[in-house]
Amino acid sequence: MGVVVPAAAFTLAGTPRLVPRVLGSGTISYRWICPECGIWVCGGSKLDALASTEKRVVRAGTFDDTSWIKPTLHFWTRSARPWVILPEDATIYETQP
Repeated sequence: MGVVVPAAAFTLAGTPRLVPRVLGSGTISYRWICPECGIWVCGGSKLDALASTEKRVVRAGTFDDTSWIKPTLHFWTRSARPWVILPEDATIYETQP
């Protein structure tokens, strides 16, 4: 689960390690991981946090308090397990929008 935030509004404490990766589309994406445990903290497509349209996708499980998180979008639902029940009021995509 990821929380999308404007890149300019997001900061990380400490010094995370930047890991580039090539997506299926050929686009380069980046993940910032904890240098100590290797957990993926957040990701984004560009390093320029000043771009007004740039976003960061923060792993929801990395927040200290997750009580406020409510999923509103669901991607890749075509491969969801049959027992997954998606909320009727959610935006649902069979693949990546």
